[in-house]
Amino acid sequence: MRKLKDYAILLLKGMGMGASDVVPGVSGGTIAFITGIYEELINSIKSINFDSLRLFFTLRVGAFWKKINGFFLLAVFSGVLISVFTLAHLLEFLLINYPVYIWSFFFGLVISSAIVILKDILEWKVTTILTFIAGFAIAFWITTITPAKTNEAYWFIFFSGSLAICAMILPGISGSFILLLIGKYQFILNAVSELKLLILGIFTVGAVTGLIIFSNFLSWLLHKFRYQTIAMLAGFMGGSLNKIWPWKVTTETFIDRHGVEHPLIQKNIWPEVGAGSDFIPAVLIAIFGFSLIFIITGISKRKKI
Repeated sequence: MRKLKDYAILLLKGMGMGASDVVPGVSGGTIAFITGIYEELINSIKSINFDSLRLFFTLRVGAFWKKINGFFLLAVFSGVLISVFTLAHLLEFLLINYPVYIWSFFFGLVISSAIVILKDILEWKVTTILTFIAGFAIAFWITTITPAKTNEAYWFIFFSGSLAICAMILPGISGSFILLLIGKYQFILNAVSELKLLILGIFTVGAVTGLIIFSNFLSWLLHKFRYQTIAMLAGFMGGSLNKIWPWKVTTETFIDRHGVEHPLIQKNIWPEVGAGSDFIPAVLIAIFGFSLIFIITGISKRKKI
């Protein structure tokens, strides 16, 4: 039986997921996995189906709430929303002004997250190795795709929400990065910052639809092919490192509707090492991100929330 402080911790974990999903290249699913709530999250979302909805529409609200693990979902997604709406401006500012340090932190965080996930695989088979390689290759390939130009039709906003939310619950594949690829990242970030309720409403309906459908599929995979699925998720995280390499040079930009220039295509480069460079601070920040995951997982193991 969870207590109030347990739900407060779930709220913080949700905030971690939300903060990660604002950054293209880092997945909220990664945070859910390393904080020990991933499978409960997937199974809780999966429980929102025709059976549970029938309880709701027949006014058996208490039974419905219990069946979908309502207090858990409320705590986690409240945290996600709090982060998205409070950190959107801050993260946008940091990505523009301190990109190397932000990417360095997440680079270290994702490496250690993949290691933590791989520790859950107790039996390695040929299929497990192949699914890890496949996950790595797919994520790496996605990070090399050239972002598309934006499409602002309502149906495409709905589709964007469905696609992004699927990526959000996959460790290693960022919903924000998917939005960037299909030309909707800056558009949705602007809608969040300026509280454009119609756009956010359409996007949210698409996200909820995609989340319910995809969580059922992912839950089935974890039940039937647990180790192979975990290996693929870890592979996704490894392949995503190509996107979050801290040192980049912008080769193409785009101008948003407000006349602000943003990077569109970036190429990874080797860092400059020497006096006055950002190499040493960036490495120290990456080490901090790397260590933080093991601290979080250590706390989570001592106290299951």
